[in-house]
Amino acid sequence: MYARVKTCSLEGLDGFVVEVECDLSRGLPRFLMVGLPDAQIRESGERVHAAIKNIGMPYPQQRITVNLSPANRRKDGSQMDLAVAVSILAAEGFGDPKVIDEYIFLGELQLNGEISAIRGALPMVISLRELGYKKFIVPKANENETAIVRDVSIYPASNLKEVVSLLTGESTIDEAVVENPMDHMKTYDVDFADIKGQSQLKRALEVAAAGAHNLLMIGPPGSGKSMSAKRLPTILPRMAFEEAIEVTKIYSVSGLLAENRLMTERPFRSPHHTASGVSLIGGGRIPKPGEISLAHRGVLFLDEIPEFQSSVLEVLRQPMEDGKIHVARATASLEFPADFQLIASMNPCPCGYYQDPNHECSCSMQQIQKYLGKISHPLLDRIDLQVEVKPISYEDMKETVQGEDSKTVRERVERARGYQKARFEGTGIMTNADIPDRDVEKYCCLSPSSQKLLDMAYKKYKFSGRSLHKVLKVARTIADLRDGGPITDQDVLEAVRYKSVEGKYWSE
Repeated sequence: MYARVKTCSLEGLDGFVVEVECDLSRGLPRFLMVGLPDAQIRESGERVHAAIKNIGMPYPQQRITVNLSPANRRKDGSQMDLAVAVSILAAEGFGDPKVIDEYIFLGELQLNGEISAIRGALPMVISLRELGYKKFIVPKANENETAIVRDVSIYPASNLKEVVSLLTGESTIDEAVVENPMDHMKTYDVDFADIKGQSQLKRALEVAAAGAHNLLMIGPPGSGKSMSAKRLPTILPRMAFEEAIEVTKIYSVSGLLAENRLMTERPFRSPHHTASGVSLIGGGRIPKPGEISLAHRGVLFLDEIPEFQSSVLEVLRQPMEDGKIHVARATASLEFPADFQLIASMNPCPCGYYQDPNHECSCSMQQIQKYLGKISHPLLDRIDLQVEVKPISYEDMKETVQGEDSKTVRERVERARGYQKARFEGTGIMTNADIPDRDVEKYCCLSPSSQKLLDMAYKKYKFSGRSLHKVLKVARTIADLRDGGPITDQDVLEAVRYKSVEGKYWSE
């Protein structure tokens, strides 16, 4: 007796169809699984045995051979439990083969027959939808996550008995229906108005948010660098539905999807400085997304960036330029999206008080240069804005009049993003920070006077070609924050100021 059931396995963020073939033959009772399964899948035999028995169904007392086709591709994950169980029952004669063939089965089984949530349900459904499959049986816990996919039918099941009843025609499972998933917006406990003083820093954060630019804050301890960075998500523009799908796929694969819902707010990742290169860029025996991919379409915040290992920081250079990371391992070679916005903070020296008017620095110049040297010039070159954060004054601390709140600033940021969306329509460019080098002159046109100012700054600060392009992109964003019109002399001067901090510290 033979049966075939379809399920899915993932390679990175892309899924492929796996046909679970089951053959029942004479011989001593034995369960054998072939087709390059990993340890989780090999253990499914015991879970399936207990689940079938505990829902009151007969378990075949025969030789059971299960093949996962295609046999030449490795499979991992516990989502194949349900398909294995259905294939065994189908081989025993339960269910109509034509009906079974219409569905993709995804789910992990508990010993009592309950179906548990799985990782990667959303990218599996999306991948197989693109291959033409329309009906999916998924765990009840993954209902909200998978129901956002259009043009497919999602049937959330709580236990194996419900699935068997559906396939035998005894009962039905209601198709999942989800309201507008973008209605579930996150509320923040913090606000941009919490930042006292620091007008220059707040302006730099607004510019960074408006153009998705990378930002480095350098200043003494207690000046508000970390506190300000944590309020950046409150002024970032809301994600489009397509962006939300991209981010949700990554978190689904990583098992970090809260409440199995669509992620509607931009990610904010803040790894500790002890993080390894693999945890940052992704990888492992079976490659999984790292912090830079978890920050896709959002923010990667590196607090006290010189405390990170230099080798770890250098791996950021390529994804900062390309917006993706290619992870090559012996078992697989995968590509993960990594279009993140880097926000970093640091002290100007080991003790933190170099050039602080209120404290005396206890570091030698050699110690300062060694500390600053942990941030390489190629990495600095890729950071669009660098802002010097001054110590906050007592007058600012006791100020009772609040500054602009997050809602007000976000409205300006979204208006600036609206100008960019209209400007780049049909080009594949999303923000000013993404403008390719070949198109910088096209989108960042300067008047003769602005061109002269930029020429003077180029020679004075010894900008590289990449730095020059960064200045132009930031100037374009500053103009968008104003009215979306042409770049003015003031826009260029402000953009140059954000890039000149590098020369003050790293050239001495």
